[in-house]
Amino acid sequence: MRRGRRANDAPLVELSHCDVVLSGRAALADVSFVLRRGECWALLGANGAGKTLFLKLLRGDVWPTPRGPESRSYLYDGESQSQPPPPGERMPYVGPERQDRYERYGWNFTVRETVTTGLYDEDVPLTSPTRIEQARVSRLLVRFGLASVERRRLLSLSYGQRRLVMVARAFARPAAVVLLDEVFNGLDARTRARLLDAIERRSGAATWILSAHREHDVPRSVTHVLRLEEGRVIEGRRLRRGEVLRPTVGEGRLAGSSAPVRKRAVGRAKAAEPLVRIANATIYRDYRLVVRELDWIVHDAEHWAVTGRNGAGKSTLLRLIYGDLHPALGGTIERRAHPRGTPIEFWRRRVGLVSPELQSEHAHAGTLAEVVVSGLRASIGLDAAPTPAERRRASRWLTYFGIGELADRRTREVSYGQVRLALLARAMVNEPELLLLDEPCTGLDAMMRLKVLALLERLARDGSQLILAVHQREDLIPAVSKLLEIRPDGRTRIIEREVAARDRPAARV
Repeated sequence: MRRGRRANDAPLVELSHCDVVLSGRAALADVSFVLRRGECWALLGANGAGKTLFLKLLRGDVWPTPRGPESRSYLYDGESQSQPPPPGERMPYVGPERQDRYERYGWNFTVRETVTTGLYDEDVPLTSPTRIEQARVSRLLVRFGLASVERRRLLSLSYGQRRLVMVARAFARPAAVVLLDEVFNGLDARTRARLLDAIERRSGAATWILSAHREHDVPRSVTHVLRLEEGRVIEGRRLRRGEVLRPTVGEGRLAGSSAPVRKRAVGRAKAAEPLVRIANATIYRDYRLVVRELDWIVHDAEHWAVTGRNGAGKSTLLRLIYGDLHPALGGTIERRAHPRGTPIEFWRRRVGLVSPELQSEHAHAGTLAEVVVSGLRASIGLDAAPTPAERRRASRWLTYFGIGELADRRTREVSYGQVRLALLARAMVNEPELLLLDEPCTGLDAMMRLKVLALLERLARDGSQLILAVHQREDLIPAVSKLLEIRPDGRTRIIEREVAARDRPAARV
């Protein structure tokens, strides 16, 4: 420490000339960064820029590749050390990959138990909390609006509700730094506001780094900005007073190959029967009523959005249509050209699906090319190697989404946003009659989000039907003219949507 420098100005963490090489490629290159107490950083960059890997390097989950000049130091208690302390003790992390582990490993503890594990950085409950610790957890549950669901099992919650549990868990113990990786994804407006308020209240003495793609997901209390591009730091500085920070949009990635889409049936006569008919359907998840007495018809050429708060049942309804769930006794669902008794796999080959749960299931499913090919077989993973024809079809869609060069990378070797693009390619590869898209733009940077929305609009015009579950108005396309709102009591209502010209995405597809 230089003479005269205050102790609070000393770096908590310092990276110097660090590289991280994965599969022979520098995923992070020559990264230098200094984090001091009380700083609040916005971490920005397009999909694949290296944001999540940077957080893992900072935390100590990933080691720099030894090349000679690199160094990493930590100064938490006045003494500098090159070895990171146990990450959970000093630097809790919240992100989609960590959240997906609970689904993958079946860690289905109660909300209170899950938050309590954050006190000791345990994945599963092993330590009994003291009365003081129990009181701290109770305050956290109230602060994050989770007290009403504290006895619920984690995996019975919606994806957005689980995210809130993960953030509460990270705040369970005093920490030097909190790492928040795309934490606003999948949250409704009310839950997002509650989380934003919780983060804002930690400003001042708090130190955090938050990655984001959307402008309104950057808290006002942010003090610094760090931008990554293709694994390199291109900007790192303190913000000026009153400066408006805009996330990276990924310019130039709209150009490239056109979408390999064929028109399905433009101008054809409407089918005599609807695509989907649901009658008197009540749906339960883990013995809890989610949707009550639903009567809903999806007519030919209609495009719908399903809306509602986190936990309302949007994902549950999409899973019912896909065939993963069934209505309670007395309810029915009919799918066009799919008579009763027909194996559900025949229907699924006509449907493209994207959802956070599906992404969790593909976390270790193989290469991106294999993920896309699995869409042709309506499977998770492959029981036989892809044929040359299947690989060509997968390659066309991966190239369209700008990740063709990653076709042979495994899902754990690419970013969360790039896996989401591969899942979108998986949904499109079979030229589906129906697309069921649960928060399809989660994890996508601004420019790729425009490209995806423009593609969905084209697919709607060219004969595919769309049902989207969304929270953000900006993720609705003009073709969606009807909203099915699921209320907190499980009942639904239909809303006709008026589309303004400003809602129309403008991007080349």
